[in-house]
Amino acid sequence: MTDIPTKMHGVVLTGHGGLDKLEWREDLETPTPDAGQVLIKVGASSVNNTDINTRIAWYSKAVRGATSEGSDAGFGEDALADATWSGGTLAFPHIQGADCCGTIVAVGQGVDPKRLGQRVLVRALQSFPNEDGTHRVETFGSETNGAFAQYAVVEDKNAVAINSDLSDTDLASFPCAFSTAEGVIQRAGLGAERILITGASGGVGSAAIQLAKRRGAYVVAVSSASKAKALRDLGADEVLDRADELPRNRFDVVIDLVGGPRWPELLETLVSGGRYATAGAIAGPIVELDLRTLYLRDLTLYGCTHQEDRVFTDLVKYIEKGEIRPVVAEVYDLRDLAKAQEAFVAKSHIGKIGILVS
Repeated sequence: MTDIPTKMHGVVLTGHGGLDKLEWREDLETPTPDAGQVLIKVGASSVNNTDINTRIAWYSKAVRGATSEGSDAGFGEDALADATWSGGTLAFPHIQGADCCGTIVAVGQGVDPKRLGQRVLVRALQSFPNEDGTHRVETFGSETNGAFAQYAVVEDKNAVAINSDLSDTDLASFPCAFSTAEGVIQRAGLGAERILITGASGGVGSAAIQLAKRRGAYVVAVSSASKAKALRDLGADEVLDRADELPRNRFDVVIDLVGGPRWPELLETLVSGGRYATAGAIAGPIVELDLRTLYLRDLTLYGCTHQEDRVFTDLVKYIEKGEIRPVVAEVYDLRDLAKAQEAFVAKSHIGKIGILVS
C-alpha cells in the first residue's frame, strides 16, 4: 500500500475575486476517507468554466452580465451571498477542481479493499437522494473539495474505474465537459438529426461535437473562423462564424452554451417541434423570450444539470472503446493554476486546458 503523507500540496481558493485568490499551499491536511468513501491520489485535473464562475461569483443572481465582465476581479460584494452554482455560500479556503483522474490509495469502511490501486475517473456532477424522493446535485470541487490538490476523497460509487492507455492529463479532460455534453444530449434525446452547437470550441462544445457525431447527427458548430478547421477535424459538418446570420427553421436540436443577447435567434433556428437545451450562459444569463415563439412552434426547452448515473458510466465506456478522443490544448503544473485559468479565460484554445497534479 502507498505511504500516504499527513500533509499534501494543492491550490486553495481563499475568497471570491481575481486570480490573486488562488494560493499554492504545501501544508494542507490530507483527507481521510469516511465510511463508503475512497481516497484518490490525484494524477491530473483540468480547468472548467465552473472553476472561474465560482471564483468570480458569477453564479449569483445579482450578476446579469457575461463571465468575461468579472474575470479580472470578480463581481463584488453584492454577489457573495449566493455565489455558488447551487445558490449557497462557500467556505474558504476551498479546493476546487471538478475533473479528476487518479488512483485509489485508501478505502473507508464498507468499501471493497480490492479497489485499492484502481485507476479511476471521478463523476463530476453527483446526485444524492433526499428523504422526500427528490435529489440534490453536487459538483466535485464545489460542494466538496476537488482535485486541485495531491489527494481527494469521494463517495465510492462516484470513483469509476477506467481501463485506458491514455495519459492522466488526457483522461482528466473528460469528466466535467464530456459528461455535461453527454447529459445534455441524452436529455434532448438526440438521434441522427440536425444539431446546432454554440460555444463549440470550448470543452463542453467540442465534446458535444464528438458525442453528437457518435449518434449520427449532422453537426453545425458556431465558433470563430480561425477555429473552423480544427472543429471540422473533430467531426463538425459545418462551422458558422459567431458573427454570421443564423439560418432559420433548420435544426432539430440546439445545444447552447453561450446565452447572451443573440439568444432569441437560436429559437428561430429550430424547426417546429424542435428542442433547445442549455448548460451554460457565458455571454450572459439574462435573455428575452417571446412566448409566442415557444408555444406556436411547439418548442421544448431543457435546462441541464442533473445527470442520471448512467451518463458518466456510458462516457467511460465510450472512452474505453476509443469512440471519443481527448482534446487538450495545453498542460500546466498545478502550481501554475492561475496562469492556466488566465489562458482559459482568453478563449484562444480549443478543448481543455489540463492540470498536472502529481
